[in-house]
Amino acid sequence: MVRPHIATLLVFGWLLCANSNAKAVSFRGDEVTAAADDRFNRFLDEAFGRYLRRHPIRETRIGLKTHEDQWDDISDRAQLAEAAQTRNDLRVLHHFAYSRLSAASRLNYRLFERQAHDTLTRISWRRSEYLVTQMGGIHRSVPTTLINSHTIADRYDAEAYIIRLSHVAALMSQLVFELQRQERDNVRPPRFVYDLAIEQAGNLLKGQPLDDSVQDEVVLADFKRKVGRLDLEQRERDDLVRRATSALRTSLVPGYQLFIAHLRNARAAATNDAGVWKLPKGAAFYRHALESATTLPQDPEVLHAYGIQEVKRWQDELRKLMPALGKVGSLSEMLNYIRTDPRFLYGEGDGARARYLGDAGVLLAFARARQSEVLNRVPRTDVELKAVEPWREKSAARAFYQNPAADGSRPGIFYINLFDMSAAPRYQLAATLYHEAIPGHHIETAVAYELDNLPRFRKFSVIPAYSEGWSLYAEQLADELGWYADAEQRLGRISMALLRAARLVVDTGLHAKHWTREQATRYLDENTTGSSFDNAREVDRYIAEPGQATAYYVGMRYIVELRERAQHELGDRFDLRAFHDALLGSGPLPMSVLGARVAAWVEERRLSH
Repeated sequence: MVRPHIATLLVFGWLLCANSNAKAVSFRGDEVTAAADDRFNRFLDEAFGRYLRRHPIRETRIGLKTHEDQWDDISDRAQLAEAAQTRNDLRVLHHFAYSRLSAASRLNYRLFERQAHDTLTRISWRRSEYLVTQMGGIHRSVPTTLINSHTIADRYDAEAYIIRLSHVAALMSQLVFELQRQERDNVRPPRFVYDLAIEQAGNLLKGQPLDDSVQDEVVLADFKRKVGRLDLEQRERDDLVRRATSALRTSLVPGYQLFIAHLRNARAAATNDAGVWKLPKGAAFYRHALESATTLPQDPEVLHAYGIQEVKRWQDELRKLMPALGKVGSLSEMLNYIRTDPRFLYGEGDGARARYLGDAGVLLAFARARQSEVLNRVPRTDVELKAVEPWREKSAARAFYQNPAADGSRPGIFYINLFDMSAAPRYQLAATLYHEAIPGHHIETAVAYELDNLPRFRKFSVIPAYSEGWSLYAEQLADELGWYADAEQRLGRISMALLRAARLVVDTGLHAKHWTREQATRYLDENTTGSSFDNAREVDRYIAEPGQATAYYVGMRYIVELRERAQHELGDRFDLRAFHDALLGSGPLPMSVLGARVAAWVEERRLSH
């Protein structure tokens, strides 16, 4: 069966996509001036600086400290102000003489214009996006930003941390107000989301000095640990801790109590309907969510059918592998064997968790030592391994990556969730690490951060199809490079590819075909290797983040088809590492623009030989 939608889009992407802007006129070489580029680059940097001022959480996460004592303004008024500023930025952009810019600046022009239009579209749908889920929202951003991103290198950083704590009550009040606005428009997540979000928020209200626990409350524990490393007199450190404790009691605690009380009341009006089809203009919103995630127009019915086709293909690959693992039989028998045979599991308890982390450390060192096989430009920034914190591990993803600081002062982090060890089988560890760390997310992120010639709005872009597509491709690449040690590790590669194909089916099933939460979980139980608990958690994620799960497979297939096209056209002149340099060397790109970038690279290689 032909992949009509994906293949058609590849052909479109292979063409140079300058038609996104009608100003792409011919020009003489002497019209391109360094002065025009300089003025344009200043505009791009100033526009991104204004964006960061509006989003201090994002600023902190990329390692900047200019507004580290502030939170984002999450009000509807702020969203409208951002739309107004974006429209103004577009007006300024269109005053630049496109024909006088260099080729690199013309690409920046088109990408800035596209990003601005994407921002306006996203804001137009702001009333349909869930403000609170178990996967995201300002209630999660507060602790994760403070604990994982807000570094304390001096007293000023500590003071900023305390100020942020003192502003949490106002932030949560703002969140409740905006939730009430959404609820008047009948926009509510399913009932189970309220339960998970309430549990997460409640976990922040546990520990000393809030109860009789042995351990400190998690945010306070983080503050104490960071301040304890400062070169200050003990009385100064004690004063900072005292003030942080006061801010915790008087702001964070009442803020989260208000938030929890609202969720408990609002939960009564929620339903169990899982998909966004239930929302006002739900079908149109879902198409927006799909295009936002994949950067390509998507038909949910076509995507659903394509997913079913790919699930069957990966199940066939699983059948081929199973004799090497000592098992043949029906699909259900194979899946049950993989889920339950002790050889595939670490077991339970602290010892099993320690063994899992130990094995992950060994694999990370292996991948770090061999990353030069992937590309010529190996990033300088390192990645470290951490277990997901207990306060969020029950509802967090099985594994995920957190970006490093922009200047390399803070490494990237590969997080492993050890809450349910049956959802962390031995055979999946290698593929998971190759996806999240090296050669996956860490490589594509660190390479972009270290590119000197990119404007900041491109360097720090978040494009799911590019990022997740590369990282799923990295799982395949590791197989091609011989990084999977045995049949068990290859089982991890196949099982994870199978899950990503199944995501196309389940995401579209939930949000376009009115599947229930139970129906979606049952599909994963019957077709993938995951445990029932893990499958249920996966489904909950797709419900909370419509469309996002489709970015993986769509992006990966696009990258694979770009490579196949390049290999066909270049033949013996094709070089895999150079291809990866080209793929990653312009930072995150929408799929169609990435296709144009690779097409240009192919043409350059052809002409140079």
